[in-house]
Amino acid sequence: MTVPGVGEKAPAFRLPRDGGGNVSLSDFKGRKLVVYFYPKADTPGCTKEAIAFSGLKRAFAKADTDVVGVSADPVKAQDKFRDKYGLTIPLASDEEKKMLTAYGVWGEKSMYGRKFMGVRRTTVLIGRDGRIAQVWENVKVPGHAEAVLAAAEAL
Repeated sequence: MTVPGVGEKAPAFRLPRDGGGNVSLSDFKGRKLVVYFYPKADTPGCTKEAIAFSGLKRAFAKADTDVVGVSADPVKAQDKFRDKYGLTIPLASDEEKKMLTAYGVWGEKSMYGRKFMGVRRTTVLIGRDGRIAQVWENVKVPGHAEAVLAAAEAL
């Protein structure tokens, strides 16, 4: 499965989120949306990424852009992650991996020569028209949230 390409319609989703309730693509109709996929709550890279996006929440709002983080962690883990670091970005849980698969970010990874299935760190910017405007694959965390903000502002 590959990540949807620029110009393609963003796959619809509806997922449980931190704090209860659900989050779905249709909640953001007519707005820009950043969906960042991260491997695991409360791990060093994911923590830095979540803190960076949370820190830029106001700037994203000024750019008429919402941000949602998605991982395969259960909601309870997302709640703990949010509370531990004071995160302000909604965190969605895709334990069934339906959205992760639809966006092409669930797949084989390798670390220290060991192969396993997991979430590939990827960010997708969805335009007001519901189409993919930009994709960042194999994300390196330092400076990433700022680069995504610049793309959102330019959209």
